[in-house]
Amino acid sequence: MKLKNILKPIKVLGVMSILLTTQSCKDLLDEKVVSGIGNDYMNTAKGFEDAVKSSYSALRYFYGSQQGLTLTEYGTDIYATGADGGYKGFHFYDTQMQPTVDYLINTWDELYRGINTCNAVIDRAPKAAVSDAIKKLRVAEAKFLRAHYYYILFMQWGGVDLRLTETLAPTKETKRASDAEMYNAIIKDLNEAVADLEAKGHSSDYGRATKASAEALLAKVYLVKAYSAQKAADDFTKAAALCNNVIKNYGFKLLDDYAQVHDENNQQNSEVVFAVQYTSDPLTNLTNNTGAVNGGNNLHLFFGMQYDVQPGMKRDVFYGRPFKRLRPTSYLLNTVFADRTNDSRYKKTFRDTWLSNNPGANLNASFDNSKTKLTFAAGDTAIFIPGYEMTLDERAKKKYQVLVPSRYDEALFPTLTKFFDTKRPDLTYEAGSRDFFVFRLADIYLMLAEAQLKAGNIAEATTALNAVRYRAGWPGKKDAMLITEAQMNFEMIIEERARELAGEQTRWLDLKRWGLLVERVKQYNPQAAVNITDKHYVRPIPQTQIDRSAKGVFAQNPGF
Repeated sequence: MKLKNILKPIKVLGVMSILLTTQSCKDLLDEKVVSGIGNDYMNTAKGFEDAVKSSYSALRYFYGSQQGLTLTEYGTDIYATGADGGYKGFHFYDTQMQPTVDYLINTWDELYRGINTCNAVIDRAPKAAVSDAIKKLRVAEAKFLRAHYYYILFMQWGGVDLRLTETLAPTKETKRASDAEMYNAIIKDLNEAVADLEAKGHSSDYGRATKASAEALLAKVYLVKAYSAQKAADDFTKAAALCNNVIKNYGFKLLDDYAQVHDENNQQNSEVVFAVQYTSDPLTNLTNNTGAVNGGNNLHLFFGMQYDVQPGMKRDVFYGRPFKRLRPTSYLLNTVFADRTNDSRYKKTFRDTWLSNNPGANLNASFDNSKTKLTFAAGDTAIFIPGYEMTLDERAKKKYQVLVPSRYDEALFPTLTKFFDTKRPDLTYEAGSRDFFVFRLADIYLMLAEAQLKAGNIAEATTALNAVRYRAGWPGKKDAMLITEAQMNFEMIIEERARELAGEQTRWLDLKRWGLLVERVKQYNPQAAVNITDKHYVRPIPQTQIDRSAKGVFAQNPGF
């Protein structure tokens, strides 16, 4: 069974918990649409299963979406603005960062919708007409998901309204939980989920939470806590133990070739610990009652440069629809990816060559001043990005345009290819079908390296980091990728996570966890350096939440 497929909305009368979308198994594709069902539907075997599947759906709003990308990659040290698109205030940390921004409001509402569905599953499980074993397993899934949603909310906004029972009717009784209360609730849910989930890397129903995915999230939470005012002496040690367990006990394996990790034809690979699933079925791309569209995994849209108006080129499915939302910073290109002799990840992360799909003769050059006219046959190289400042004379010898670093701008830049989706039905189609990898093994190794370094275990930290670096080396250059214990430091962790995970909805969260967001944005992101302050470690609380709370109860984050 896969959780990719979503049935049309199910409405449970008198219950707020099953809201709009219910995910179904692959073998339930022929299920008939059910509507107008009574309040006891969740007590039936099918109703209970539908509710559990539905509790996953809010993950799709955050992972593999522009709103989730905006909240996790915009305004960091490794990405700056592209030419097009809105929500640039999240890059600039300017006056657009307001409590009325729809991305903030809709993300908040969608995560709480997921939480309330989880609460309904947990509260109603005792009466569900399923075996005790299934009941225990499904409640554990719901606790993993509830913890996951609260983790996202907590990282973005700080303490929020901590609701751990089903909300059956509108209420204005809310309050902001303390950091300690948030950590306690999230960690308690995850520990209980770890105890009761399937003790394997992947469920036989691919896409469901397992013990491995819960341990990965719990390790992440302990890492966050270890840097906070709520830190305990053993937080790093606990995180390391959890990471070691994920690495050693479930059969996960780093792929030999970094390019294979993001191969769209290799999505269920040995490195994926937990993925949010998408599908090409248009029925999944529904509008919910927040006005938000799931839209498939549409990250393929946002990292592309403007290739499609250049001589010899036109837009097609293979090279993608270039929305030009994010371009790599100089720090990412020149410092993080400085080693391109031994490390394969620059070449396997960014597209550097475009072949002509719109041939013609005597075409005007656009950005390369080493030539004026160009002629292309189909399949000829039309654009090449060497990654260094090729001289004018060198460029003049090429029959194609060469884009050098001094010519990079908001429309022309190295294009991250991790999310490109060539299986879309046409060149304008936005709803991609690729899964989004929330946790993958390289991330777990890097978390382990971080935890061990902070715990003072330098040798163990070095070994963990080297596992990721060795895999990334070019054939014959892998040994040159290995670092010594003397070279192991925190800056290595910071850079290695950027090299390995660029664009994968981790960077803003990493910088926040380390308490380095303001410092590194000021150092490496000139667009945001003037505006960013300590208040930007959290987002403004949506005004809708404040308005629907009792007067004066739900405080706005300071400075907003």
